[in-house]
Amino acid sequence: MPPVVHWAEDGEACSAPWRSESGAPPPKRVVLADDRTTADDAYGLVCQGTALLWRGDFQNARQMLVALASRADRQARKSRKRAAGAAPASPAETFHLYRQSRSQRARILGALLVPLDADYGIPLRRAPDIRQACTEAFGPTEGPSITPLRALLGVIGAHQWRIKGIEIPAISGRIHPYYGVFTPIRSEYVDLVASAPLPALTASSSVAFDIGTGTGVLAAVLARRGIMRVVATEQDPRALACARENLERLGLAAHVDVVEADLFPTGRAALVVCNPPWIPARPSSPIERGIYDPESQMLFGFLRALPAHLQPGGEGWLILSDLAEHLGLRPRSELLAAIESAGLQVMERMEVRPKHPRVSDESDPLHAARAAEVTSLWRLVTR
Repeated sequence: MPPVVHWAEDGEACSAPWRSESGAPPPKRVVLADDRTTADDAYGLVCQGTALLWRGDFQNARQMLVALASRADRQARKSRKRAAGAAPASPAETFHLYRQSRSQRARILGALLVPLDADYGIPLRRAPDIRQACTEAFGPTEGPSITPLRALLGVIGAHQWRIKGIEIPAISGRIHPYYGVFTPIRSEYVDLVASAPLPALTASSSVAFDIGTGTGVLAAVLARRGIMRVVATEQDPRALACARENLERLGLAAHVDVVEADLFPTGRAALVVCNPPWIPARPSSPIERGIYDPESQMLFGFLRALPAHLQPGGEGWLILSDLAEHLGLRPRSELLAAIESAGLQVMERMEVRPKHPRVSDESDPLHAARAAEVTSLWRLVTR
């Protein structure tokens, strides 16, 4: 049975199934809110653990969410100023405090709830038609439900990404990400795979594996570079469907097989590519699985199994940001030891500095680490 939200309305006890993509439990206390509710009152309630079920105008609900975010951010800035007078925190402590702050912000913003009808319609004034977006994200409807407005706005945004797509020069086309699948907006890792010299073995054995393909973007790059057969692996159902549709759109489905597998498919390849999540921490939502890798499980699992899936003379390409090193979460020595213990050696390391906006955002608590970040393509061969 799905979790249920309970509240009182017009003197009656009401309930509805709870929908949360992050896996958050349903709120224990829910009160009604509408256009008459002030932002200060709303902020006070959500900080005390009371969720607000919106019964007013939809656009006003969006404005309320903005107001809650402003108050949460103001409080976070005050907390950082107070902490600035204390002993300097280590990069790892700064990271964990940052994640705690983001988690608290998400909890506050996740407390503004909206109803969904049985067909994913929103029974509020001036509400947009999001039925197609919800069907794409959640699948067929199973009846009315209650969901956080913030999550619903994420669904709407993902629908727009899926329609418009993202231009990827390396594939001479666009990638259309699905909701919950990591979006390739950081181009540096794509550019590295597009420019690294292909192993000489690919001239006679043109087979490559793309481990954890996501949207299929790196598989597409390899196919565009002339690899005749690419096997792209994934476990997430959304990512599997997303990659298959993207490769079909690009006219590459005949060269790329998208298969469900835990890391590696069967067999060996001349080239094996993997762009694992780069931060060794636990994700708090499905979309964060593209960033956070608890205890570096995927990274180290890839390295351990790589030699058994390389043809003699083949290469493994590990594409990895070193942000975790600058945050004090995983030393370079640990990565090098894992490479060595797997029976691998580094033939070359290609580097590029990220260009995303946070690199130059000095107000970001993690600015120092982000400013020093480098993304590398490690060309690995067996010893």
